[in-house]
Amino acid sequence: MFSPLMAQNDFEIAKNVDIFVSILKELNEKYADEISPGQLTKTAIDAMLESLDPYTVFYPESEIEDYRMMTTGQYGGVGALIMQRGTDVVISEPYDNSPSAKAGVRAGDIIRKVNGQTVEGKKSSDVSTAMKGQPGSTLVLEVYRPSENKNITFNIVREEIKLPNIPYSGMLDAQIGYIKLDQFTDKAGSEVREAFLKLKEEGMKYLILDLRNNGGGLLNEAVNIVNLFVDKGVTIVETKGKIPEQQRVFKTPTGATDKNIPIVVLVNEHSASASEIVSGAIQDLDRGVIVGKKSFGKGLVQNVLPLDYNTSLKITVSKYYIPSGRCVQNIDYFNHDTTKAYKIPDSLAVAFKTKNGRTVYDKGGVEPDVLTEDSLLSNILFTLVSKNLIFDFANDYRAKHESILPADQFKIDDQLYAEFVDFLKDKDISYKSETEEELERLKKKAEEEKVFASIEPYYTQLLNELQEEKKNDLQKFKAEICNYLSSEIVVRYYFQKGRIMNLLSEDPDIATAKSILLDSQRYNSILSPKK
Repeated sequence: MFSPLMAQNDFEIAKNVDIFVSILKELNEKYADEISPGQLTKTAIDAMLESLDPYTVFYPESEIEDYRMMTTGQYGGVGALIMQRGTDVVISEPYDNSPSAKAGVRAGDIIRKVNGQTVEGKKSSDVSTAMKGQPGSTLVLEVYRPSENKNITFNIVREEIKLPNIPYSGMLDAQIGYIKLDQFTDKAGSEVREAFLKLKEEGMKYLILDLRNNGGGLLNEAVNIVNLFVDKGVTIVETKGKIPEQQRVFKTPTGATDKNIPIVVLVNEHSASASEIVSGAIQDLDRGVIVGKKSFGKGLVQNVLPLDYNTSLKITVSKYYIPSGRCVQNIDYFNHDTTKAYKIPDSLAVAFKTKNGRTVYDKGGVEPDVLTEDSLLSNILFTLVSKNLIFDFANDYRAKHESILPADQFKIDDQLYAEFVDFLKDKDISYKSETEEELERLKKKAEEEKVFASIEPYYTQLLNELQEEKKNDLQKFKAEICNYLSSEIVVRYYFQKGRIMNLLSEDPDIATAKSILLDSQRYNSILSPKK
């Protein structure tokens, strides 16, 4: 159908493209310095898309490999995480069974050269690009290993690296099974089904599906995962967009694998997109209990459009709606700080009903049925982590010990903790507590009101007592520090799977999930409408 508005927009597009091309030509011919037309065009495109939502993004040819990794979990490379540490680029973690791990690369190795080219002054993103490449090609990696005070050269054959959808699944006890799902790339649904059936064979009577920190992925894989627990023909998600092709209803395509097993789904503030489809559908269909923190709030659907010259545009084409009819999208999606949570006031929230008649709200994410407490790091642990002191100690430990106990058994005993405390003696672990920061604000206010002189003796006494008290923080927060230190050492030997296994017994969200599953009266009460 002819649309006057569309015709007007087409004219506006043609006019402004002509203006843009004219400006680019004039700059190329007459600007005082040499210009890069490609870079200027990329800047213009990025600025244009910046005015839209944060998920509509242009990928030039140079970033296609990075995009491929995000959407498929696959890329050509050596399989290692790297990080910036001052002016150095450091290996933070090799992946399990990756070319880098098999070659002997370790966390803490400082990268000096890639294929003979120095990385001095380079950013980690530049080094990451240099390390990626065609599977089968050879990468010569030169590193310095501080824990052994030596330089090492590795000749590594790149492989197709596939990040696992499920880094770990297993039985937590004789009855409760656990599946950790990290992403929704291709075949995530079939992999969850395979893990689920294996746990059933091992005697699983209850399931914990962990979607914490899962940023999402493919919508159809979210539908496939819900389908494991819901019968055929049930609407899981509906998309609504501008063009007819985006008006779609996604129903479960097959019969359920198990429509009766009690389920707890774990989410947090970093669970987004496909994670919210799964957790939201499970909640709306009253198929399981959601535990944790309110999810991120990304209810937008993107499609990838291939463009000329091997470039692509990832464009938001629709919003999705879960079975109750609500959209989990945070209403402030034009703010590009996607790391910041926005609280939608109750006055703007609309009530919806689940299958059983429970009331749920569209408040920018999936609100858990059971909310767990925030587990913020203590100031002392945050300092030890941010200054890489736990990271360095774990590297030194790995250099001195060829093996440790299995991941789920390894713990920090008093002797090892004493070694860690001794390691810190000549390190800077200074920090300001929240109370000290409040005191500084109090001092500033008192000075503004010209009363600080009269309270200065009390201020100084309190500040000294606080600083003296901080000296005990390594003992006061010993249990918390030991848990983190234990997992950091374990990952040196057993990779991410080991870290997950090591932390499970100390995870408060897991403890809450287990208590709900083992109390059938509480479980059923949560899923029943409030009278």
